[in-house]
Parts: sequence; structure tokens; C-alpha cells
Amino acid sequence: MPAGVTTSHMPLEENLRLPLPRLAEIPFSAGDSTIRVLTDEALFEACGTRIAFTTRDGGVSEGAYAGLNLSHAVGDDDDAVDANKALLCEALGMNNCIERLVTPLQVHGTDIVEIRHIVESQRRVAEGADGVVCAQADVPVLLCFADCVPVILVAPDGSFAVIHSGWRGSIASIAGLGLQRLQAIAGFPASEVNCYVGPHIGPCCYEVSDELVERFVAEFGTACDAGGSHLDLSAAVTAALLRAGASADRIVHADICTSCHHEEYYSYRADAGVTGRHGAFAIRKEEA
Repeated sequence: MPAGVTTSHMPLEENLRLPLPRLAEIPFSAGDSTIRVLTDEALFEACGTRIAFTTRDGGVSEGAYAGLNLSHAVGDDDDAVDANKALLCEALGMNNCIERLVTPLQVHGTDIVEIRHIVESQRRVAEGADGVVCAQADVPVLLCFADCVPVILVAPDGSFAVIHSGWRGSIASIAGLGLQRLQAIAGFPASEVNCYVGPHIGPCCYEVSDELVERFVAEFGTACDAGGSHLDLSAAVTAALLRAGASADRIVHADICTSCHHEEYYSYRADAGVTGRHGAFAIRKEEA
């Protein structure tokens, strides 16, 4: 754990409104490794939910996957990926929860799974899903990325959703759908949910067809058009969240382009398709 960080948090009845979201990079230790993540310490203190957008730092994978690759689906050694997942859970103080880790097969769709019975939920997400909603304690959820948009949503009671929003998911408003599902399960207004948009390919590097840009503009407005056939996925995700009832001051962006910073993050485009995956991770700790 980083210096000055405690695992205690205020009882929910004393703090039913979350602090406004912010992201800061913090190093965590796991054995001899140091794992750097973007997280929100004030959120953790308020409701016990730890969120993390991982970087490449601290893992045991080698070659094209060097670092903390968290995906089994890219050609990396399975033992290395398992070790990386264990390191992440250990670094965040969740090593006793590794067997309950929920990691979907991501299929660029809009299916969002609610965690109920853990074994059944693990089986269900293995069939394909791009979002997970969780109201249970001590169930870690991990989705993997290499340019697509990671979104984590947290309600005041600590319930959360982790969303994979590539261009297909973005144009289908999967982030907004995830917010609606979380609101229905947690019972809090969407405007009280903290929305975290992690590192992803930025409009500076995301060149697509003019037709695709036009589709996004038609759906979400001109903010999606970054000029020169470049698409701004952040604008689309933000629009989808606002439509679903999110408050603008409760949406925070990492503002990191994975393609520009591919030495720190995995990037499918920058690494010509052979690369690992960083993660969006969340878990709500049981009350002490």
C-alpha cells in the first residue's frame, strides 16, 4: 500500500454522497514489483470501492507483452498473465479475492452482466460481455484494453460498473446503458454516480473513415469530429453518460492517449496489433 493510505472508510449512513471524482497515479507494491495505477483515494475512503486503471509497469510478461499484461487472449504465456493478475490483486490488498475475479470475454457488444452467484456470473461473462455491474463485496472485476475506452462507474453505496467501450460500444452508448443498469441496482440517482473514463486512444491518433466520423456526429454531435478524419471517442462517451443522467461535474477523464504513451500503456495501433492489455479494475471491500 502507498504511504498514508488506509483501508478504513466512513459508514455509508454518514456519507451518502461521494466526493467529486479525481484520478491520480499512485504506486503500489507487490513483492519486489511496483505497480502504478490511476485511482481515486477519496472514493476509496468514502465507500470502500477501489478502482484502478493499470499501466504496463510491474508485471512479469516479456517481449511484445512486456509488463503487466492482464489478458489471456493476446498470445502471451498463460502463467505470466496469471502471475500479473495475482500481482495486481496483491498490490491493491485484494489477494484473498483472486479466485472470485470476474473477467469477461469482451466481444465489442452491449451486453452487461450483473454479478449474482459468483460461479454462474463467471460462466456467464466467459460467453461474452462488455460490461459488468457489481453490488457485492469482495468480488473483483477486471476488463482489458489496448486503445478502447475503459469506463468505471461508482454509486454512493460502493456498487460499481466496469465498461468496455470501443467504437462499436461507444456508438451504441454502452457507457450510458451501464449507468442506467447501475442506477437501477443501487437505487441512487444517476447524477450522484461518479464516472471515470480511463486512458484510451485520443483524437490525436484515432484516424477512421469519414463515414464513421459522420455516424458519430449524427448520434452525439460535432464534438466527436476532431478534424482530418479523426474521431474523439471521449466526446461520445461523455454524451452517452450525460444522456443517461450523469452530472457533468461527476465525469472525470484521464486525458491520456494510449497510442501517444504506448511505452506506459498497451496500444493496438501503436504496436501494430501485437501487444498486451492493461486493465480497468474495481472491487468493493466488505465493511470492517
